[in-house]
Amino acid sequence: MHNRRSMQALSIRNLSKTYANGVTALRGIDLDVAEGDFFALLGPNGAGKSTAIGIVTSLVNKTGGTVEVFGHNIETELEKAKACIGVVPQEINLNQWDTVYNCVYNPAGFYGLSAKRSRIRTETCLRELQLWERRDETARNLSGGMKRRLMIARALVHKPKLLILDEPTAGVDIEIRRSMWDFLRHINQKGTTIILTTHYLEEAENLCRHVGIIDDGRIVENDRMSAVLRKLHQEVFLLNLEESVPADFQLQGFSSTVVNENEIEVEMHKGTSLNQLFKALSAAGINVTSMRNKTNRLEELFMRLVERREDERTREVTEPEQRI
Repeated sequence: MHNRRSMQALSIRNLSKTYANGVTALRGIDLDVAEGDFFALLGPNGAGKSTAIGIVTSLVNKTGGTVEVFGHNIETELEKAKACIGVVPQEINLNQWDTVYNCVYNPAGFYGLSAKRSRIRTETCLRELQLWERRDETARNLSGGMKRRLMIARALVHKPKLLILDEPTAGVDIEIRRSMWDFLRHINQKGTTIILTTHYLEEAENLCRHVGIIDDGRIVENDRMSAVLRKLHQEVFLLNLEESVPADFQLQGFSSTVVNENEIEVEMHKGTSLNQLFKALSAAGINVTSMRNKTNRLEELFMRLVERREDERTREVTEPEQRI
């Protein structure tokens, strides 16, 4: 029997995938997502995120390794594993000519829900996602944001213990995105484990407690969000200026970027005092009207990890040449 305290919603060991064309998408990754967690899986395009999710959801065949969902091995207990999972894919894949109601009701039967239970769950999910009043309309009449919400309702109809969201807020406006954040926090607090992939790194920083970063088929970071963010050796500040500066302006002693003629971005190493920054600004004859942290620290970290990986690849290529 599994100890619920130590239950893993998802457990991946030595997972690898090489496609028929020879491309290796995953290089023996290990990953655990605890029950009840809100987990971000991040990485650049082509890093292996979609392949990993495809394997977990049985849409892609793995080359090697094991995957368990709430203790159910996807090879030997596939149906039990799939019953634990709700998936919201990146692409809108609704039957556009079906009603909003049927888009949720019909899939409920695929999970073995009775007609009565399917009706109850369909109404519950549509109400939770503010779609009940639109239930008799065809899906094609919904806005992009409503279609995203309808896909979440469909994924939740069978009460999955693990919800996987692949770019759930792509293309939706900020107001809808933030209302979706509130809903996802709500269902996570009620016990649903969530795995999120997103290009809106602010989204991951706001929602997720743990983060795994994948690059070139390898896990390069896997820790609590707060611990990952602490690994940043720099802070970035946005400074609004009283006077305009030229596009090629550089602040002496600091790495700086001109955002626009009245705003610059300044990078500071940890341990550098703000007094040093203001001394450099005074020396340059610049008056600052306001100053704030650049909030998306995770994006900075992510870019640094990618840059580090690219540097390592460059060394791997050049070092053999130097030996020759």
